[in-house]
Amino acid sequence: MSETRLTDPGPVPGGTRGRVLDVLRATDGPLGVQDVAAALRLHPNTARYHLDALVELGLATREPGERGHAGRPRMVYRASGEATGRRSYRLLAEMLTALIATRLPDAEQAALEAGRTWGRYLGEAPAPWQDVDAEEAVRRLVAVLTDAGFDPEVVTPNGAGPHAADAAAAKDGGGYGAAPGPEPGGPVIRLRHCPFREVAERHTDVVCALHLGMMQGVLAETRAPVTAERLVPFAEPSVCLTHLATAGGPSPKAGPAATTGR
Repeated sequence: MSETRLTDPGPVPGGTRGRVLDVLRATDGPLGVQDVAAALRLHPNTARYHLDALVELGLATREPGERGHAGRPRMVYRASGEATGRRSYRLLAEMLTALIATRLPDAEQAALEAGRTWGRYLGEAPAPWQDVDAEEAVRRLVAVLTDAGFDPEVVTPNGAGPHAADAAAAKDGGGYGAAPGPEPGGPVIRLRHCPFREVAERHTDVVCALHLGMMQGVLAETRAPVTAERLVPFAEPSVCLTHLATAGGPSPKAGPAATTGR
């Protein structure tokens, strides 16, 4: 019998998604994306992402709102009061990932490009007149990763910060299984929880390329001089490492255990 579960555990959202649900449940009438974004100080794209996810989980409903002006009415959301059946998103993820891995001629590159597209969608673009530095760009990336459930932790490679020893180990290629060779001069993000771990263990190239592309897309959307250069999957049993690099910095040498941007 297959070890793959056919159904997912019942939905119990936490973090930002749980807060979005709390806002819906505390409101008598329907709310639009902008309403939720304003209530929680979120980017509208982030609010929409979590609202749509709640709809998919059966915890919220989505419907056209009242037409206030010409054009299509805006979509509004309500908390759902009805019990729903079990979901099978993990099984769907396994099936689709296997399809990509076995049928596309360059599945890793396709996943990387798809991740970049989604990352730009999830990222928070600055105003046209606003310059975002590398530190702010990393903060925005960490916010997206936190919302997605990766439990990220930023460590610095220059000896500063509470986790400098971890960063030095990652830089030297020891301890976390990083491939040998020079590393980028930017910080390292430790992804302490992979929300897609079971699928990633079976299809590491596709899933990790998707995650690397997503991080690259988020950073590209900020127009900051920093990018995600390299992802080392499962450097520890429950930790993956993302190496960041600033513009003009050295690129790492890819090893067999690394997923790299192309």
